[in-house]
Amino acid sequence: MVVKQWFSVGLAALLCCVSVLVQAKETVTVVGVGDIMLGTDYPYEDLPANQGRDLMTDVHATLKAADLTFGNLEGTILNGGTSSKGGCKNCFAFRMPEYLADLLPAAGFDVMSVANNHARDFGVSGAENTQRMLSQLGIEYAGPANRPAVSFVRDGVRYGFAAFAPNQGMADFRDVAGAQAIVRQLAADNDIVIVSFHGGAEGKAHQHVTRKSETFYGENRGNVYEFAHAVIDAGADIVFGHGPHVSRAVEVYKNRFISYSLGNFCTYGPFNLKGPNGVAPIMAVKVNAADGQFIEAQLTSTRQEKRGRVLLDSSQQALALVRQLTQADFPEQRLNFSKSGLITLAP
Repeated sequence: MVVKQWFSVGLAALLCCVSVLVQAKETVTVVGVGDIMLGTDYPYEDLPANQGRDLMTDVHATLKAADLTFGNLEGTILNGGTSSKGGCKNCFAFRMPEYLADLLPAAGFDVMSVANNHARDFGVSGAENTQRMLSQLGIEYAGPANRPAVSFVRDGVRYGFAAFAPNQGMADFRDVAGAQAIVRQLAADNDIVIVSFHGGAEGKAHQHVTRKSETFYGENRGNVYEFAHAVIDAGADIVFGHGPHVSRAVEVYKNRFISYSLGNFCTYGPFNLKGPNGVAPIMAVKVNAADGQFIEAQLTSTRQEKRGRVLLDSSQQALALVRQLTQADFPEQRLNFSKSGLITLAP
């Protein structure tokens, strides 16, 4: 009995020490990528071979080399069901069969935004099934109006995550004051706060951050510059943007990192992957675990094959694009881009 008690006390002390060591983590690295759509069977079958197992294998190691990995899930995870967009043959409505969802944890994803213009392609029931599948796979998510944010713990670090979009049923990206209130609460309760937004006009003609409200097909897509600065003012540590389907500039504001668009990361099937639409960064952002301040970011360039895989890009097109756009859109920034893709503050 004495031995048993001694063992219990010793085990408790050991676990306590391990917990203290974990919580003493000095830095945290968060990987962010852009749009993910793994294949659709609507309105016709457009699905990857080998059940999609080859889609992201080339970048698995890069995605997993982080404390936390984020992506934007563009579409619905659902077996069957009727599109809320009707029976149109040329519209974009994405329905990923449930078996494809297994690719997400296999690639290392921990948290996802479900706030975008395709989240309700199959109505509320499709959105709810997507959320159920993510929960079942152990992936945190945020973005619906009734779940704009989530808090969770990984390796002793408390993370707050919020996601916004200018679309029906989503936490509204254009309600800046409302977003700030959500972020303030996250900042009060967590160590590191990450904010995701789906905003800005789309395509090659819209690679630049205008610092103004953007309109696309008559829809107000918000002011991404105003939003990103506002949520950092409210306590966000990292801001990841997506939605334009092309990469955009990066910025460090109040020593917090912003990526204004992470582009098309893994978008199988009917997506336009020509030119800048087909290359994208994997952005690994290292911050101070105690206060979220920016230390450095590692940009890894990727490219997509049409109806093929995500590949590491030795020509580093995404790096060249992001560097060029940052220098054009934020000439006041003192950021260094190394040849290997390391982004640091200039001395």
